[in-house]
Amino acid sequence: MRHSLRTIFHQWTGRWLFRLRDAEVGEVFLNQRRVFILPTRAGLTFGVMLIVLFLCSVNYSLSLGFALTFLLGGCAVIDMHLTFRNLAHLHLRPGNTQAVFAGEDAQFELHLSNRRKHDRYAIWLNFISDNVTAVEHVTDIAADSSRSVTLSTLTKERGWCSAPRIRLQTRFPLGLLRAWSYWQPAMQVLVYPQPEENGPPLPMHAGEKADSHGQAGHDDFAGIRAYQAGDSIRQLAWRQIARIDDGALVTKQFEGGASGELSIDFDRLPRAMNTELKLSRMTHWVLAAEIRGLPYAFHLGHTHFTPAVGPEHQAACLSALALFERTSERAA
Repeated sequence: MRHSLRTIFHQWTGRWLFRLRDAEVGEVFLNQRRVFILPTRAGLTFGVMLIVLFLCSVNYSLSLGFALTFLLGGCAVIDMHLTFRNLAHLHLRPGNTQAVFAGEDAQFELHLSNRRKHDRYAIWLNFISDNVTAVEHVTDIAADSSRSVTLSTLTKERGWCSAPRIRLQTRFPLGLLRAWSYWQPAMQVLVYPQPEENGPPLPMHAGEKADSHGQAGHDDFAGIRAYQAGDSIRQLAWRQIARIDDGALVTKQFEGGASGELSIDFDRLPRAMNTELKLSRMTHWVLAAEIRGLPYAFHLGHTHFTPAVGPEHQAACLSALALFERTSERAA
């Protein structure tokens, strides 16, 4: 109960004091109300020094002491303006993302646009989350230009991985003050299951051969066709290849004796096997079939794909594996 009240208090203060928001879609503008500024440790030390100089100047009536105190104070005020201006009025926009496998780093591309007439220097960006190790990236942005920054976070589970909250901060130019702002981009990365290491061979059925392409048999010669990834070297039509000027590869095509279908089926796996291990094994088989160019059917729950091969088929199968509901775990 105490922990929940503390969490609610932090969320309320974060939203009220620092204006923390939910995921923001599209471009975000850092107006003045979204940028905060406070002295750093060096800035606090500098402030204490100014107070001491002022008191000594008053106590001993030092004209040069007053001049030095107000000169340094003026520098601090200018530094405050420059530090705030270095971060305020930036335009932030989410970029592209690519799917990854569990255990890999999810990459989030961010675009920072500076549409003002002054350059911006030493802007630091990093994720802030209880489960994310803060790795800061620094960038400079010239006037009327944009800069892309890629932040990464380690993935642990399959499914959708949302971008953690981002903190932008700067201490330019003197480091006496720190200006910062928060941004929660509406970005997600699809995380595929981690492929099983040293998984079993592909589940060949109905006499399918490992060196066949799965689209033709091996009885009667029917002609030649263009070479496809996964064709056996023994099926190459060397005489026809020698006659082709550009040396393109062609393969002998046969009729009859069609090889069996390669099917990656969730229901054919042992029932005692853990659901996540099943998904990891199916991921391993999908990747193995794609590498060898073997068309494969895919069956997972209510998702069924006919035999095919290629990037689109692979992405569809891996997406189904990533988003498969843990029905067995919820039932347990």
